[in-house]
Order: sequence, then C-alpha cells, then structure tokens
Amino acid sequence: MFGWKNHIMSAICYYDDLRDNPEVIDPPQIEDAMDVIEHVHVHDPVQNALKPNQLATSSVRDLLECPVCLNAMYPPIHQCSNGHTLCSGCKPRVHNRCPTCRHELGNIRCLALEKVAASLELPCKYQSYGCVGIYPYYSKLKHESQCVFRPYNCPYAGSECTVIGDIPYLVAHLKDGHKVDMHNGSTFNHRYVKSNPHEVENATWMLTVFSCYGQYFCLHFEAFQLGMAPVYIAFLRFMGDDDEAKNYSYSLEVGGNGRKMTWQGVPRSIRDSHRKVRDSFDGLIIQRNMALFFSGGDRKELKLRVTGKIWKEQ
Repeated sequence: MFGWKNHIMSAICYYDDLRDNPEVIDPPQIEDAMDVIEHVHVHDPVQNALKPNQLATSSVRDLLECPVCLNAMYPPIHQCSNGHTLCSGCKPRVHNRCPTCRHELGNIRCLALEKVAASLELPCKYQSYGCVGIYPYYSKLKHESQCVFRPYNCPYAGSECTVIGDIPYLVAHLKDGHKVDMHNGSTFNHRYVKSNPHEVENATWMLTVFSCYGQYFCLHFEAFQLGMAPVYIAFLRFMGDDDEAKNYSYSLEVGGNGRKMTWQGVPRSIRDSHRKVRDSFDGLIIQRNMALFFSGGDRKELKLRVTGKIWKEQ
C-alpha cells in the first residue's frame, strides 16, 4: 500500500513540473496516441516506479476516471493549471472550463497520467460474465468491444427494452418478462391474423423463440413501411455470435390460393439489432397486396400461414 502512495506522490510531483512549465501542443488523434504509448519506453520516475504487468488498484483507476462522463480516460488526457484532469471527449462539452475549479483548460496534456496508465493492466469489465483476461490499459477498450463474453441486448422488438444479459438470462427474460411463446423443435407452422392490415405503425406482431440443436432462435414477423408501400417481413435471428450463426440455415414459406413464396437464408446474430436486420431486408418480404391475395376472402383481413425449418450445416 505504501508503494502505491509513493507512486501517486511521484505522479503529483510530475504534475507540479507540468504546471510550472506547461506544454501546449495540438492534441493527436486517440488511435495514434494509443499506438505510440503501447510501443514507446519512457524513462521517468512515474514510469519506472510502476513496473509493467502490475495490476491497478482502485485508487489509481479513480485517477483515470473522467469527472464528467465517469468513463476511463485515454490520450490525450487534458488538465487545467491546477492539475485537474478531463478526457478529450468531454473538453468541448465544458466550453474549455475545468469542471472542478472552473479555470480555463487550454491545451495542457497530462503526460504523467497517460504514462501511469500505459503501465497498468486491468481485468475485462465483463469479468462477471466469464471473461478472465487481464489486459494493458490501452488495449482493454479494444478487447471489450470484441469480447465474446460481452452481454447481449434483449432481442424483443415490440418495445425499446434495455435489458442485457447472457443467453440463458435473456431466454428466461423473454419468457417471463415479454410472455414470448417458446417452442422446442426445428420446424414451425404459424398463422398470423390481423383484422386491419392497413395499420403499419407499431405492428410488430410476433416473436417466437425456438430451441433446437442446443441453441435458441428468434422468429420475427411484422409489418413496416418500405417507401410508400407497407410490406410484411419474416426473418430469423440466432441467439449467439455471428460466427456460430453461420453454422445454421433456415427456410420460410408463405402462400395461399395455390401460390407460394419461399426464402432461404442464414440467421443473423442478435448482435445485429432487430431494426438493422429488418432494414437490410434480410428475410422473406411480402408486399401487402400479395399478402391479402394469399389471405383470400374479402381482402379486409390478413390471414397468413408461415411455415419453415432450421437446420445445421455439415
């Protein structure tokens, strides 16, 4: 513990030197600064005091937390003449005024804190989801953006649900929270009925979850506006990552009055939002006039039967 206090005191002394001899430079791009700091060997008291591969304590992590957005700071880290720090993303938001003491920020870089950060290693923020990796401070952000343990967003499309979690948690959430129908098996036969097919807004009618091959799949069926014309779309999403989704295929079929339309594709990962999949038209698209023709009768009520199957590629 005393060692860390010495490190912090060294950093404070370094800050004092910066205040006495402020260096005004043009801030570099964050990506460029990260590349430089990851490869350069700096010989100064702060860098030498903190040995590489040393895990950060909570007190050091607190120093690297932006006081405005509360996120971790990355180069360029700015400071005011009193030594208060701020991330580059928040500097424009505070109109060049220190949020702590209200002094003008200028363009002073807090090089000492950037060098302290370069010597640290931290656990992934998704540790509670199963990631056991320890990463250099400046590599941690990139890892977390791609971490296979990062949680998924709720795939329910009928509301702006903000729940996140792993797959077992989301399956239980869909069943209990959204009352989604759950089915076992790789084939399906669903009938969609709507009394007023001219209504398009908020017409996300159906989400069904299928369990097969030890995985979960979400079948979506809804109406949306394509240009000036309302259309219906059915598509499948895989509850897992894209690399796994590519191991499966599915087919959909809709018809009536002796006619039918078919679609075959690869389920999209729920890493891709429902809206992204829908707006890319990656599914079975049915024009409203065709859908009403399939429905038969007086064409005033939508009655569609969608069948399909899921299979695993060899």
